[in-house]
Amino acid sequence: MPIDVKICGLSTADSLRAALEAGAGYVGFVFYPRSPRHVSPQQAGALALIVPEGVRKVGLFVDPTDALLAEVLQAVPLDVIQLAGDETPDRVAQVRALTGKPVFKAIRIEGPKDVALAHTYEDSADFLLFDAKPPKSMALALPGGNGLAFDWGLIAGETWKRGWILAGGLTPENVGEAMEQSGATFVDVSSGVEDMPGVKSPAKIEAFIKAARNAKS
Repeated sequence: MPIDVKICGLSTADSLRAALEAGAGYVGFVFYPRSPRHVSPQQAGALALIVPEGVRKVGLFVDPTDALLAEVLQAVPLDVIQLAGDETPDRVAQVRALTGKPVFKAIRIEGPKDVALAHTYEDSADFLLFDAKPPKSMALALPGGNGLAFDWGLIAGETWKRGWILAGGLTPENVGEAMEQSGATFVDVSSGVEDMPGVKSPAKIEAFIKAARNAKS
């Protein structure tokens, strides 16, 4: 069974090349100023020149305005838009129509109600991305990339109209177990392959992709 891996939050040429050399099929750039992985449209545009044909470039946004989307797309030839904020299904559909790009919609999971909410996005998003919902007590929590995992059993056996992606607290050490428990064949990692927030580790990227591929071999 083919396995897809997305390495998100890439901000340097070295980390991007590490992801490409390790075999990532998707690479992600974060356009959210609060994130330690944030890049400007100009930075991402330069990085995009490194990405070969066949590897998809994903732009992560949090409740973006139409103006921001237009600004980024003018500078960066993105293949996919990822929405990680509180966008409604209608807004997801609007972004898809406005940009002409496939949309990944991130859903933060804590319990069964969040899984039910995810189903309401099936007619507007191209892929659903399941991440962990940070606890309210977590100071300075980000919409994603907090290094938190959720109970993978919550989505195990669930039937979806769309493809879906598992994220949230994944590491080279647990990605195999996460895929086995949840049934995921597409995984997304950011903080789990870093030496510190925003600083990717080439060795961890390689180990993560190898572990993901071995999990379903």
